[in-house]
Formats: sequence, structure tokens, C-alpha cells
Amino acid sequence: MSTRIKHLFSDTHLLTIWGIFVITLLIMAFLKPGDYFTFMNVKSIIYQFPEYGILAFGMMACMVAGGIDLSLVGIMNFTGVITALIVKNMAGTEVTGSTYLIIAFACVVAIVLGGLCGAFNGFIIGYFKIPAMLVTLCGLQLYTGLAYGITGGPAINGMVDPFKNIANGTIGEIPYVLFIFIFVLLIVAFVMKCTVLGNEIYFMGSNASAAKYSGMNILKITVITHMFSGILGGVSGILITSHLNSGKSSNGSTYTLLTLLIAVLGGVHPDGGKGRVIGVCTATILLQFIANAFGLLHMDDNAKTFANGCLLVAALLFDVYLDRKAEKRARLKAAAENENS
Repeated sequence: MSTRIKHLFSDTHLLTIWGIFVITLLIMAFLKPGDYFTFMNVKSIIYQFPEYGILAFGMMACMVAGGIDLSLVGIMNFTGVITALIVKNMAGTEVTGSTYLIIAFACVVAIVLGGLCGAFNGFIIGYFKIPAMLVTLCGLQLYTGLAYGITGGPAINGMVDPFKNIANGTIGEIPYVLFIFIFVLLIVAFVMKCTVLGNEIYFMGSNASAAKYSGMNILKITVITHMFSGILGGVSGILITSHLNSGKSSNGSTYTLLTLLIAVLGGVHPDGGKGRVIGVCTATILLQFIANAFGLLHMDDNAKTFANGCLLVAALLFDVYLDRKAEKRARLKAAAENENS
């Protein structure tokens, strides 16, 4: 246990996140202590971050594998629109005996559809050897276009109350979505750390050529990784549709940059092979606290976007610095070993 704790506190990305967290809390303690440090404000924060935090886990899995998934927002909105259609047309507006069964069916459809979208991305990437950035960027446009084509532009509103309660209901004073987020977090952590697939994702991201010559099925791993990411996109589609009571092709339009920022800030290496679930989780919560601070200070959304962009550039530069520092340390160690021999 002590070794794990020592490793946790030696993670420079986590230390950086916690440092930014402390600075944010100190600034808000000075500027808005009466509004920021309240249970209602924390509750508001909890309602916001699960939908894009779950997307960030999908982004993390694909980046650790040496790729990227820019189609997640498109998958989220496509599955959200399908979910809204099923719930509105089959469940209506009145709660009946079959309402919960219909909602469960709609959620299963969204998750399966998200997985299929992700698997399609992964197959195109792995079979045709097309860069993940290009494929998933095209996927973003494809799935967003499908969502727009289904709705014709206007949002699908007016879902039945039990569906809205998925993302807006509470157990006591604690929002349901917090438990959903924790459940997804545990699944992602288990997959990435305790399964053969997780080990293969890290190995493939570290050295795809070595993974291939070691006998790993690169196509299969790529398809499953993107399918896993797509499933998480489907879960986010359910949450955002429930949260907004609206299925629309343009929901969460800023989430692509946000999930990429969360992944990089959380310690996922842009070249793959490195990244921890706890880092992504902590970065998700940090950025929502920062976004909430911007809201309480009545700052423009453009200022928040600018701040997120600056954080992303800083995180990328920080990764470059750490890489060069590690290379220098390795060279010095090799030189010292040569001298001793």
C-alpha cells in the first residue's frame, strides 16, 4: 500500500492537477466564498461533469492505444437522438407500467449503437491503416449528420419524467449521475488495469510494431478499443439527453476540445502507451470546478474556451518537458553504466 501511495504522489500530472485545484479554491475563497463553497454549488457541479467525464474515459482509451477518438461527441448526439425518439414515441408523456421497460430498452439501444459506431471507426482505422485522427474526425461529421438528418434540426423534447430523472434525480441529496459516473469509472479502471485487453492497449500504444511482431492482433484490439469508446459515448448520449431533456445534433459542441484537454491534462501521453484513469477522473473534476468558477464570476464563455485552450497547450508542453527530462536521465544513466563497465 505504501508503494502505491508513493507512486501516486510521484505522479507529476496528478501533482499539477492538485496544485491547480488548490489555486482555484484559494482564488474563489477570496472572490466568491459565500457562493462557491456551498453544498448547492457542489451539487450543481456534480450534475455537470459526468456526461463529458465519461466521454473523456473513451478518449483516454483510444489515446493510450496510440490513436484518438474525435467522433465521441457525434456518437453521443446520435445515440442521444435515437434514445429521445424511442422514449418519446414509445413511452409518451404519462408514466405507465411499461415506461421503465421502454426507458431500459432505449438505453440498451443507445449503448449498443454507440458500440457499433465505435467498432466501425476501429475497423476503418485498423483494416485500411488510415490515421485515427482522420477517421474519427470524419466520424464526428457522419454521426452528427445522421443525428441532424433524423431530427431535421429542431431538438426532440418532452421526454417522460422517469427518463429525465436519470440525470436530474437524486437519492437523498446526492444526484443519481454521481453513482453512474462512479460505476463507469470502476469499469474503465478494471478494464484498463486488470484485463488482458487493457494490457494490450497499453502495449500497442507504447510500441505498435513490437505489439504486432509479438503476435497481437492489432486490428482486433483497435476495433475493440474504439468499440469500448463508442459504448462510453452511448452512455454519455443517454446522460446529456436526460439532463437537457433534449435530443439534438448540436448538444455538447465544446466537448471534443474538453475531453482532449482532460485526457492530456490527466496524464495521457499524446503518442500513446501512458495514461491513468485516476488522472483523467481528477482532471475532469478540476475542469468542472474551474468552469463553475467562471460562471459564478459571470465571465464570458469565450474566456472559458480560451482558458481551456491555454491549459491544453500548457499540458502538451509539459509532456514534452517530461519526455526530454526522461531522455536526459536515461542518457546519463547509460553513460554512468558505460563508465563503470
